Amino acid sequence: MELKLSNKFLSGKAFSEHHQYYYTDILSTEQLAFYKGEIYFKGNEVSDFCCFKIDSWNRPQTSYFIGIDWLSKKKDKAIYIQPKLNKGDEQLDYVNMLFSLMSHTETLEHVNDIYEIKWEVEYIEIENKQDHLTPLLIVQFLHVLRQIVRKGLKKTYYKIERNLYGKVKGKVLVASSIKHNLVKNRPLNTYCSFDEFGINGLENRLLKKALVFVQRYLNSYKIGTQAGLTNLFNYISPAFADVSDEVSLHEVKHSKNNAFYKDYENGLKLAKLLLRRFGYNITNTQQSQSIKTPPFWIDMSKLFELYVLSILKNEFNDEIYFQYGSNRNETYYGQPDFILTKDGFEKIIDAKYKQQYQNDSVNFDEYLIKDIRQLSGYARDKRIMKFLKGENPCIIDCLIIYPDNEYLKENEKAKISLEEKEEIGQFNNFYKLGVKLPVIAV
Repeated sequence: MELKLSNKFLSGKAFSEHHQYYYTDILSTEQLAFYKGEIYFKGNEVSDFCCFKIDSWNRPQTSYFIGIDWLSKKKDKAIYIQPKLNKGDEQLDYVNMLFSLMSHTETLEHVNDIYEIKWEVEYIEIENKQDHLTPLLIVQFLHVLRQIVRKGLKKTYYKIERNLYGKVKGKVLVASSIKHNLVKNRPLNTYCSFDEFGINGLENRLLKKALVFVQRYLNSYKIGTQAGLTNLFNYISPAFADVSDEVSLHEVKHSKNNAFYKDYENGLKLAKLLLRRFGYNITNTQQSQSIKTPPFWIDMSKLFELYVLSILKNEFNDEIYFQYGSNRNETYYGQPDFILTKDGFEKIIDAKYKQQYQNDSVNFDEYLIKDIRQLSGYARDKRIMKFLKGENPCIIDCLIIYPDNEYLKENEKAKISLEEKEEIGQFNNFYKLGVKLPVIAV
């Protein structure tokens, strides 16, 4: 199924990530030359994370990013890039991938690195099925709330105003007492303002407000892991039963996060992002053919890496080390994605979001040989060798995990079985193993 876009988008067609096009496939040379330029992830123009560019030969090139962005300062043409693994009526279910990795604290900590949202840039009108941003924020928000609920909602002192009968507490609000009591012949009532200690503080009310928006969204749209998200919402919702969702726009925009409560800091940040995403208007969560979204990018390579980490954690738990070597004193050569320390199965493991490894016999051109050299360097790093093998250095197995060409079936869970690894014949102690990804019908 080919996705058609409005005239605001370059070529009126969806681009696929990690692909090089020729101008004859998309637009004329003159049209491409007008939009010549580059779009970078995180807006860092000196980084290597280029999402989209048109090179000197007028060839559009995409990288490992999906998303939507403007191509020129005039905001007259935009670019839409979809997952490269989409096939016909089946679309890569990246929401399911996100959902699976949220069960581990170690993976949850890195989710913020997956995406970038350009809030200050003019919004782009798209169809609902092209909205990759909202489900991402909702999945992350619900999983952070789950951690908060498990620990218990934070109690704080907060100001409340009540019309008390026959008593006075805190500060008497003279104007309100006159308006609501004296003029209505209620001489024994007094309007007072005082502090109360409980869970109905501003922070919890802000989380509840965003949770109401999420509920309306889940009732209006069908997205990947719908049942899982609904169950997660039903787990969270009772904890907020006694929390009000009354919070002003001023309080939303100017509330401050307490860094001492890490889960609350992340939850409040995501709550504000969601409220901003819907324009602080709950009617924007209802079903419609099109929506307006800020330009955004999602790093699919990083998402795949965390997806693999979550599966490895399910299989090997604490015997898997993620990004060992983040402390420079731990390694000489670099930072492998994963190290498996299970006795007798010690391995250097790297996640490669590349379809080339799906072939039975891989032609190791210059592009893929870099992967082999990279893992070879890790496996010969003396500090890594000592970490895995102690004082008895030897050749360490290297394993490349890539996206399998077969998708997960309904209700099938992703898993990694080391017994199914394939040897890469050209190299000693080198193996590859495919991992199935979830899909959703569109």
